[in-house]
Amino acid sequence: MAPMLPKLFFIHFEGTSFVAEDDDGELRGFLCGFLSQTASDEAYIHFVGVDPDARGDGLGRALYERFFDEVREQGRTVVRCVTSPVNPRSIAFHEAMGFEVDRVVPDYDGPGEDRVLLVRRLT
Repeated sequence: MAPMLPKLFFIHFEGTSFVAEDDDGELRGFLCGFLSQTASDEAYIHFVGVDPDARGDGLGRALYERFFDEVREQGRTVVRCVTSPVNPRSIAFHEAMGFEVDRVVPDYDGPGEDRVLLVRRLT
């Protein structure tokens, strides 16, 4: 997963991007997110990865909850993210985390690159 983890997120979005390591210091998961520069009440989760061997252990949920706590402290009440409509596991995970499908946008990331836009309101 490390090659998929751009260092710039941890430099420029230090307070809202997190890594999870095991007891040996091995990377098990990460979440890269940021506070919206456009909407002062919103935050955005850009990139998440969990080691396949750690899936189902609550690590993804813990990373999301840590992000929610941090952005809530920053006064954000809405979290957005995007996934692919061909990834039903991702959609199901997000719905289990309290996200709702805002809409599906054809060609969101270019021709043939449809995306599901998700939103969660923090309480």
